[in-house]
Amino acid sequence: MWNPWHGCHKLSEGCRNCYVYRQDARYQKDSSLVEKTAQFDLPLRRGRDGRFLLRDTEPVFTCGTSDFFVEEADAWREEAWRMIRQRPDLRFLIITKRIDRFTVALPDDWETGYPNVMIGCTVENQDRADYRLPIFLELPIAKRTVCAEPLLEAVDLYRYLRTGKICGVVAGGESGEQARICDYRWILSLREQCVDTGVAFWFKQTGARFVKDGRLYSVKRRFQHAQARRAGIHYEPPGKEALWRGE
Repeated sequence: MWNPWHGCHKLSEGCRNCYVYRQDARYQKDSSLVEKTAQFDLPLRRGRDGRFLLRDTEPVFTCGTSDFFVEEADAWREEAWRMIRQRPDLRFLIITKRIDRFTVALPDDWETGYPNVMIGCTVENQDRADYRLPIFLELPIAKRTVCAEPLLEAVDLYRYLRTGKICGVVAGGESGEQARICDYRWILSLREQCVDTGVAFWFKQTGARFVKDGRLYSVKRRFQHAQARRAGIHYEPPGKEALWRGE
């Protein structure tokens, strides 16, 4: 994980129970204040042996406690892109709810995208899918994934997946004491859409309130990822490179 800046302001329905706000509240920290962090230059840091501290083992989840494209970070983003460009050995995963701000401070040499960067666009409901995905699909991005997390209702992505521009879909429920339900039928529907269109699918977590076969389950945080794995519905299209290597 690499968090070059911390803090964000809530944007859409998926932000209502933001985990960053919950964590910061424990320390009476204002999550709406966007600040550069002490690990801003982490991709370029080296240990005493001269080796980079961040190494190519798993995708580098970037800006998980903020949004890479949040307005307050506009002045820092150019330098962040520069560090990403300097580490072609790493795979950076950037997930955003602000895909409509993608081109702000975009580097001059971006062209169709850096090959080591995957951009994830969050679509928590049909309304946000129909607003964000048309924008997402028209942008110069080499690797795209859709993040249906927290999934708040059944979502139809067929017309977007059929474009062939989306590599995969990640889906999961909402965590926290105030979590809204995630219905397994919504998850299975997304998986079916991915299988039908040859797009990778990953059921990441159940969320805290999970409905299966009409029954509501309260799932503790430490079991939410494991229970999703146990479902055994992860899908990688035959003949294609594994999308989430290391997961």
